[in-house]
Parts: sequence; structure tokens; C-alpha cells
Amino acid sequence: MCYNIYRNISIMLHKFTYKNLTWIDLESPTENEVISIIKDFSIQSFIGESILSDYARPRIERYPDYIYMVLRIPIRFKVAHSKRHISTRDYRRFSVEDRELVFIIGRNFIVTAHKQSIPPLENFAKVFETDSIIAKDPLGEHAGLILYYLIKKIYAHMENDLDSMRDSLMNAEAGIFDGYERRMVEVLSNISRELIDLKQSSRIHKETIELFGPIAQGFFGQDYKFRYADDIIKQYAKIHELTGNNRELLTDLRETNDSLLSTKQNEIMQTLTIIASIIFPLELVTGIFSMNTAYTPIVGHAHDFLIIMGILAGITLAMMLYFKYKRWV
Repeated sequence: MCYNIYRNISIMLHKFTYKNLTWIDLESPTENEVISIIKDFSIQSFIGESILSDYARPRIERYPDYIYMVLRIPIRFKVAHSKRHISTRDYRRFSVEDRELVFIIGRNFIVTAHKQSIPPLENFAKVFETDSIIAKDPLGEHAGLILYYLIKKIYAHMENDLDSMRDSLMNAEAGIFDGYERRMVEVLSNISRELIDLKQSSRIHKETIELFGPIAQGFFGQDYKFRYADDIIKQYAKIHELTGNNRELLTDLRETNDSLLSTKQNEIMQTLTIIASIIFPLELVTGIFSMNTAYTPIVGHAHDFLIIMGILAGITLAMMLYFKYKRWV
């Protein structure tokens, strides 16, 4: 096994080899790089055009000497950190972005092309370079095995992202019951956006992955379908299930947060209503005694101020007792 990076004036590509198997990975490929790959592996020119285009529709197609497949990989990454800290918890903000990944799979070669970095591919490159995973496989050596382990690595990365989202939801749950309902509205909204983006991306995989089984069977044999293609379908189903579980948890937390927030707002409104109800009669009494009339009871008495204040205190006490009797406080 060896790992090479070829460089000259017109081309740079990452090439991994193990015995008679070759994996070539192109990141942000140039036109010259794509032309070189097309010539080396006798690939149809329209596939090269799709690699260089800004958008290629997810699909899978079988050709006599290779399989052409396009997937959109959701990558979760951290964005600007919020300056607001709540207790000791870290409510980091993430975003999910689709990154196009093109596969060209022959019997003894596989080409991957993408315009942006895809972490699971980078991780797999390290494993491929240091660990002969192909040699440990009982079905022998062909490029379908590299594809299988690549897709498994991608889905494992997606599963880790979903587990991380669940951890974020559990942190949000703690924040809800710690009394930070208002802040959790923003936190839950951010997580909801991540889940929506990831769900849309993984949903696009469904048709392609389901077609992958019969196409791979015709290309690599029946054993490949039952041992590898079906396992990839199971991995996709697991991602779909985890996404659904996170969506259910998010919905439950939102309902709980909205309920607590509504209750807190109702308590505030109730308190303000009680204060206003107490102040109104007090203002009425003080307004009466401040009237500019020829004769006003109590006013002018030696202890008129204390008497009026006593009346106001008595009214306040009576209203508080009434509110308590009605269980409004």
C-alpha cells in the first residue's frame, strides 16, 4: 500500500493505492485534473462536466466499466460563538451545509471529487493509509469495498452529528428547567434548523441508496449486495431513525419550553394586574382627599396625615386578604 500526491504544472491529485486497487480523491478539481482522470479511466466526458459544474443532481447510474454516483453530504460545523453564557453550560451554535460528493467506481478503482473539504473522507484517508482494512475483508479485493467503507465512514460521521445534536438538546432541557426559557427559544430554533437541513439532505439519499443495491449486485456480484449494499441501506435507515428521534425530542422540549414561558408570562401579568388593582383604590382615596373643596373630612385634623395613611394601609391589607381568599396570590 502507498500514498502519493502527484504534482506538476497542470495537475494535483491525491492517490491512494493498495495492491491492485486505486483510490483517487480530488478536492476543488481543476479542468486539467478532471480531463486527466477522464482519459486515464475512459470516463464519459459529460461526467467530467458534472464534476466541474456548480451543482449535480444526486443520482446513480451504471455504465459497462464503472458506476457513477452523486451524493450530497450534510456537514455540521460550528459558527460564531455566542457571547452570552448561561451558568457553566456552553450553548454553541452550529450550522449544517450540504457538500456535493461525486463517486466513479470501477472494479479496481474509485474516484471521489468534491469542491469543499469533507471530514469523513479525510478521516478515511488516514485509516486507508495506516490500516489495511481491505486485506481483512473475506470477500477479496475490489473497489466496491473501498466504496462500502467510505459510505460507512460518512454515515458514521452523520450519526456522530446526530448524537451531538441530541447532547445539545439535553443541554437545552437543563436550561429550560434552570429558568432560562427565553434563551432556550433561540437555542431550540437553531437546533431545529440544523435538524431540518440534515433531514432534507438525508432524505435525498433515499432513492440513490435504494438503487445502489441492485446496481452494485449487477456490477460486483450478488454477495456484494447481501453483505455490503444491504448494510449501507441499514445504515441509512439508522440515520433516518435517529433524525426522527431527535425531531420528536425537539418537539417535546419546545412544547415544554413554550408552556413554561407562557406560565411565567401569565404569572407576570397576574402580578401586574394585582398591583394595578391595589393602586387604583389608593389613587381614588388620595384623589378624594386632595380635592380643593370648602370642607374635606379629616383634612385639617391634628393627625390627618396618619389617619389617611392608615385608611390606605387598611384598603391595601383588605385587598391582599381578598386576593388570597380567591387564591389569586
